[in-house]
Amino acid sequence: MGSDWRFVFCVAAMLVGGDAQAQTPVLGPATEREVSVAAGVTFEPTAPDEAAAAERFAAYTMALARRDYAAAYAMFRLSLQASTPRLEWEMNLRKRPALWADGSLRVLRLSWYANPPGQPEGVYAAFDFRGDRADGTMDCGYVVVHRASPGAAFTVVRTDTSEVPPELIEEGVPKADVLRQLPCYLGKGIATAL
Repeated sequence: MGSDWRFVFCVAAMLVGGDAQAQTPVLGPATEREVSVAAGVTFEPTAPDEAAAAERFAAYTMALARRDYAAAYAMFRLSLQASTPRLEWEMNLRKRPALWADGSLRVLRLSWYANPPGQPEGVYAAFDFRGDRADGTMDCGYVVVHRASPGAAFTVVRTDTSEVPPELIEEGVPKADVLRQLPCYLGKGIATAL
């Protein structure tokens, strides 16, 4: 992949009530990238593809950090909205004193999928991330966005996160027994349950 991939997505910090600090997630040369395509499908993501997918991921993350639940929910694909009642989704988030989006997020891997079997056609981008909050809590998980056709907007189709409290972290890494249980990607050679 050429130098087109070496752009860094806009970096901006914003204050989110109280002392919580959130930053727009950054993609750069250190972010791992991979492409998986269905048989007979040809797809190679371009810099504009990456920018559009990253923009949706960042917009979703920052909407959650601002507690703008209506804006975040509006980014869901209609099928995700149908299976995730907004009131229940929002109330579950409101119960939490802090969210994964409140920390400093690093995108560790960006995986592209074109027309994966069993899914609606289109291009999917999965952002695997690690987040570190000011209180020492670590979050890890992923957000998947989907574009049904060229030129269409990306929508959020799936999210999942795990939270590791500070007492289960040693020297910036979850303790070994916790690490093996995490269903998220933290980098090559790091043994998680993923």
